[in-house]
Amino acid sequence: MSSPAPDDPLRALRRRPDIEAPELVAVDAADRLLLDEAAPALADRRARLVVIGDDHGALTLGALTRHDLTGVRVHQDLRSGELALAANAAELGVGGFTSHPGPDAALVEGATVVLLKLPRSLDALDATARLVARHADPGVRVLAGGRVKHMTRTMNDVLARSFTDVHAGLGRQKARVLTATGPRPGVEAPAARRVHHDDLGLWACAVGGAFAGTAVDIGTRVLLDHLDDVLAAVPPSGHVVDLGCGTGLLAAAAARALPTARTTATDSSADAVASARLTAAANGLADRVDVRRADAGDTLPAACADLVLLNPPFHVGGTVHTAIASKLFRAAARLLAPGGTLVTVWNSHLAYRRELERVVGPTRQVTRTPKFTLTLSTRRDGARRDPRTADGEGKITP
Repeated sequence: MSSPAPDDPLRALRRRPDIEAPELVAVDAADRLLLDEAAPALADRRARLVVIGDDHGALTLGALTRHDLTGVRVHQDLRSGELALAANAAELGVGGFTSHPGPDAALVEGATVVLLKLPRSLDALDATARLVARHADPGVRVLAGGRVKHMTRTMNDVLARSFTDVHAGLGRQKARVLTATGPRPGVEAPAARRVHHDDLGLWACAVGGAFAGTAVDIGTRVLLDHLDDVLAAVPPSGHVVDLGCGTGLLAAAAARALPTARTTATDSSADAVASARLTAAANGLADRVDVRRADAGDTLPAACADLVLLNPPFHVGGTVHTAIASKLFRAAARLLAPGGTLVTVWNSHLAYRRELERVVGPTRQVTRTPKFTLTLSTRRDGARRDPRTADGEGKITP
């Protein structure tokens, strides 16, 4: 079974609102191999299926269109994946699943089959394995699949901490599935990690696969080194948005420095949002930092921010790609009030300045290191009507 059938409904799946490009797919070989490996278990109508890490809905919709299932529970870390699943399900006219915004006991309670798209983060894999071992049916069968180039032997070891039997299946089209059974008794609940950074005077907290974990990303470090100068332009009652907040260190630092301003932290990742809330609480700022899960800040109103802080990723999943940064630049332009400021730290070799000038407005360099460049872009009046970034109503489109 090396290629999909002509009438395979998965052929129609799209990635939107995630980045769409010819080199980025909505369904990969790992999705198809997982569905094939799970077929015997899912043929039982009594199967209680949970899907975790479904990129754009291929696992959920593939299982529902191939098997007579209901009540499928799904958790996707990224809000963009959740939205893609909903859009693809509507296109196919498929129901029978419920999306869970967070990985909790209710997600996996009593599950007999778990389909897991392997995360890149071992911490995320460990947290998921512990959750399933503690709350799923004792006879649960976990099938965890991924691309071979992103898999390591350590993944087997991580699963083995929570399950008595872990083995790898045969590879196909550069994908492989790990199967785990036999939840170990007494597995402890996944715990948040936290580290105090004395030089910053801040706690950093992380759960699951939140980017950078409890460390300070070196790009974030560059921005933090210049944060006081950046924040000087924010009015006392202004609004600061940390766009793509990760563990929320920037939002915490901004809220501490601007006690009368509003601070909002937003990220597409459920792990990041949970981490940012813990970071705010650990630093005594829980009532001052509003943390929201959103796809490129899509739940925030236009022109609401005086300052946007942005350290954009340079990859989409496991693929190096600049399109996610471009999406976030457009989002920042939508969020900023005229005259507002976007502060961006980016890998110097990516040369984003021209794009920032076009999408947001006049841009100047604050500092440059061998690896990173920090810029300030001022939102021009009428930026939302740039024909290269706006629709017919003058609103930025993602």
